Amino acid sequence: MKKVSTGISNDFCPQTLFLYGTYKEDGTPNFGLFCWFSYCWDKELHVMACIGGEKLTKDRIRSTGVFSANLVSESMLPLADYFGNTPGYSPDKISDSIATIRGAKLNVPILNDSPWSYELEVRKTIVLDDSE
Repeated sequence: MKKVSTGISNDFCPQTLFLYGTYKEDGTPNFGLFCWFSYCWDKELHVMACIGGEKLTKDRIRSTGVFSANLVSESMLPLADYFGNTPGYSPDKISDSIATIRGAKLNVPILNDSPWSYELEVRKTIVLDDSE
């Protein structure tokens, strides 16, 4: 196989996928699919998460100030596709067949099948488009 060079573009930008987890007001787990997730250093390690548009996951993070970020493995891709294409406001989005546990440190849902999960507390919110 020969190496191929192309012009500068954003056609191929591999990113990790995370399912952000929150609890609905009734205690039901809720997950949304996101890929804008990175790290920064400000006297200690922090996580940066970007959530565009209005969605239930964002509403719940605003309300509680906490969420989980569950790394999506290859075996979890069908679940990630489902969570990414089913609106959070849909009352039957999550079923009892999806195995979760409560976070060890924070009141957030953790997906049992995720190989790596973060329990995160919001320290600062930066609004970029004049919306809350």
